[in-house]
Amino acid sequence: MVTSFKLPLDLDPQRLKQDLDLIQPEEWVPHFNTAYYEGDWSGVSLRSVGGKATQLYPDPTAHGKFADTPTLARCPYFQEVLVAFQCPLESVRLLKLSARSSIREHRDHMLGYEDGELRLHIPIVTNPDVAFFLAGERVPMQAGECWYLNLNLPHRVDNQSDHDRVHLVVDCLLDDWLRALFPAEMA
Repeated sequence: MVTSFKLPLDLDPQRLKQDLDLIQPEEWVPHFNTAYYEGDWSGVSLRSVGGKATQLYPDPTAHGKFADTPTLARCPYFQEVLVAFQCPLESVRLLKLSARSSIREHRDHMLGYEDGELRLHIPIVTNPDVAFFLAGERVPMQAGECWYLNLNLPHRVDNQSDHDRVHLVVDCLLDDWLRALFPAEMA
């Protein structure tokens, strides 16, 4: 079983960082699952149910459609990146794990290839002292890469650096376009 996979998408790390710099400090909302982390974990919604910028939780039972937030409207490269995804998009967030913080090992519900809903991670700001572990294995994600991670499996993140780590996190539905980007053995 493929637990993680770097998708063949070319994203510009500097342009991602330029859009990240448009986010104001007061826009970051503390992560809703306080039992899962130590330190500071926060986010900014770029797509949410009803397009609410402060709704960080991607509630799978929410009524309404996912829509772009006003924050996304200010970020031209994030918009360009999301338009390139030719699959249905649901929640899209920036998630920041502050310096010297960690996310405890946990599993997410129904976020694997086999479930038809995927969570893709695009690192914007990272460094070698940030370690993402999936099923006990370190996943070496670099800025500008796009990674599929089977988050049904146990995973955790340790940011032992003096710098914040920020990922663009895209929840999307598996369709033929997205399926074609994956290894044949996953079909």
